[in-house]
Amino acid sequence: MGVMHIPGHEHQGPREVSLDEIRSVMGDCRRCPLFETRGNIVFGTGNPRARVLVVGEAPGKNEDEQGEPFVGRAGANLNGVLALAGLERSDIYIANVLKCRPPANRNPKADEVLACSPFLREQIRSIWPDIIVTLGNPATHFILKTEIGITKLRGRFHQMGHFLVMPTLHPAAALRNPAWQRLLEEDFKMLGEYLAEHPSRATGKATGHSDALPRLED
Repeated sequence: MGVMHIPGHEHQGPREVSLDEIRSVMGDCRRCPLFETRGNIVFGTGNPRARVLVVGEAPGKNEDEQGEPFVGRAGANLNGVLALAGLERSDIYIANVLKCRPPANRNPKADEVLACSPFLREQIRSIWPDIIVTLGNPATHFILKTEIGITKLRGRFHQMGHFLVMPTLHPAAALRNPAWQRLLEEDFKMLGEYLAEHPSRATGKATGHSDALPRLED
């Protein structure tokens, strides 16, 4: 599976396809068995031209009920660390690798990621951010194409083509571990320092390719 076909576009490049068009292609998605147990599809929300795209693993119970990513206690924690970076929810875009909640919040299965990740790929292409923040291992492993643990990857930026990727701990996990919470806060302070020191690279229509758009083979 290569680039997802979006009606009306021949060779969609960065920022060519809108998020609404991608959501329209998703429709009432039944590409994997998760449609049988989900409450709502959680597509994503935020600024469609955000400098920072935050990528999580999958919706949880609250997200499934409300159709919005990162609500409840984990969402409140994310809001708090975003403030440390000088950001609000309206400044960023938030999406997940999976758009439907796995039962009992279990880890995503490989076939679920294969079915759903093309939508994240097109969201990344549509937004074309400067920085992708990956929350936790599943999102980080997907974007960086690695199996290295998050505690070894966090604390620095990783260049992936056009994007800088900042792996960090998941806000929900950090709530259960005060030491991880401190690391999460350190990472978002680092993000804020970077944003303050580096003006946006966005100048009109974006061009280019990035290795952070994983190539999906047939």
